[in-house]
Amino acid sequence: MTRFIHDQFAKDYLESLLSPYGEVLAPRRVVSEVREIDVWFAPKQKGERILSLGLLGRMAATSSMFEPFRNPATSDEICYCLLKLLLVRGQWQREANRKKTAPAKSANPKLWVLTPTVSRSVLLGLGANTKPNWPPGVYLMAASLRTAIVVIHQLPETPDTLWLRLLGRGRVQKRAIDSLELLPANDPIRSNTLKVLYNLQKNLAFKAGVDQEDRELIMRLAPLYEQDREQVFREGQQRGIEQGIQQGLQQGLQQGLQQGLQQERRLSIENLLRSRFGSEDEKLAAIVEPLLALNPEEFVPLLLQLSKEELLERFDKAS
Repeated sequence: MTRFIHDQFAKDYLESLLSPYGEVLAPRRVVSEVREIDVWFAPKQKGERILSLGLLGRMAATSSMFEPFRNPATSDEICYCLLKLLLVRGQWQREANRKKTAPAKSANPKLWVLTPTVSRSVLLGLGANTKPNWPPGVYLMAASLRTAIVVIHQLPETPDTLWLRLLGRGRVQKRAIDSLELLPANDPIRSNTLKVLYNLQKNLAFKAGVDQEDRELIMRLAPLYEQDREQVFREGQQRGIEQGIQQGLQQGLQQGLQQGLQQERRLSIENLLRSRFGSEDEKLAAIVEPLLALNPEEFVPLLLQLSKEELLERFDKAS
């Protein structure tokens, strides 16, 4: 997965989870040279702990800077994140000096560097260590720096860490998606997260040269998101029946939702065809309708694994 796509996914993902509980700026610009904080979060109430987000909610109890990395963060990259933190603190100190007041300690942000893995030498060089009141995988630097390195692949596999493990890679992310799937269908955080993951899947579908890890992610997410959309449709239909909506309106609503789901499937198929084979020619366009008759669990593997000739031959025989 390219750094740009992952960064945008991580920003959208963290913004989706945190925005109900406070102000999120993604990105936030810092003065001096143009530097951007990946995700800036300020809770609505001082000291509020967002319990439903588990460990992420504990981290976001105060003003926070989140810097997520797709690949293992290097010492230089973490130092650059620290530079942005110190610039923010410098801004607030200057504002306090102008107002002739002391900067509020509660407003002083914490920096959370999110990385799938990190080398032991990097942790030692930065003086980052585990603490008894934090789970494995969370390494805190000196107290005055207000900085922690969260090594996602070292976090325990518990519900408390789920929302952070979704930012991992490979097996860690797959297992987190498995846990996400087991959550109640009406869980609002589950639904919001699936939307962000689906946007990631659409971005990957447009990217040329999709690698095997990304192919597997697309195949995993497409049917899961489809199931969530169908659940929303069923719940909406049931609410309509319970409220005694007239039969004609119920049918109209059902048709409209079904058409919307069908249109989303069509766009997914067309995006995958363009990603695999470039511009869509007449022969490829002709197999879109037969593909629409299949479930995502059936058409996604076909589109990712078969060659153009194999696809055309398969659906030519089917017709």
